[in-house]
Amino acid sequence: MIASHEQITAPTACCTLDISGAAQERLVKMFKALGNPIRFEIMKFLLTHPSCITADIVEALPIAQATVSQHLKVLREAGWIASAAKCQATCNWLDEENIAWFRAKVGEIF
Repeated sequence: MIASHEQITAPTACCTLDISGAAQERLVKMFKALGNPIRFEIMKFLLTHPSCITADIVEALPIAQATVSQHLKVLREAGWIASAAKCQATCNWLDEENIAWFRAKVGEIF
């Protein structure tokens, strides 16, 4: 317990959180997308299986193909992954440019 005559010194700020507007919205969207455990597992899978087709992800996770597709859509819209149709399948991979942006922004504000 602190005596009433002792002064409490506030800690110095560790971060700037100097971000706003479109950049803040982009960063928040990326954080939100990773906040789901299934999407986080998909990201982990794509780290070790670059340019894999959606069926590979479905096989690795205990969820339906439609659910995987929905999670991939959220990750794509947030900028974490890119994808392209290949024959009758969709290839998915990590979007290195957006991930580099995310790392730089987090490094700037934290």
